[in-house]
Amino acid sequence: MRIGELAARTGVSERSLRYYEEQGLLSSARTPGGHRDYSHIAVDRVIHIQELYAAGLTSKKIGQILPCMRDADGRANENATPELVDELRTERERIDRTIADLIRSRDVLDDVIARASEDIPAAAG
Repeated sequence: MRIGELAARTGVSERSLRYYEEQGLLSSARTPGGHRDYSHIAVDRVIHIQELYAAGLTSKKIGQILPCMRDADGRANENATPELVDELRTERERIDRTIADLIRSRDVLDDVIARASEDIPAAAG
């Protein structure tokens, strides 16, 4: 599939897809006219890349993780190392801390909202 179709199917801009290629996260063949031609598994790969970016990982870390993820057919990949697993656990702990911080911030905001709304007079109806 061409880059425009991959962009449409994944909701990721063509510019981002080109960046993923520059970073070695995504690959494509070339047509005789020089256009990018992606295989059907590129859709799942782009979705994985987006999920990992959303988790706060860098493109370098994503490049290490992608070969270890399950293939589109569900088969486990054999490229994981004990060191990478340790690094992934560290990333997960970082994400857990971020989530806990966000929950605390939301709780503080909820308290401020509740107190502020007590001071607002009820509208006359």
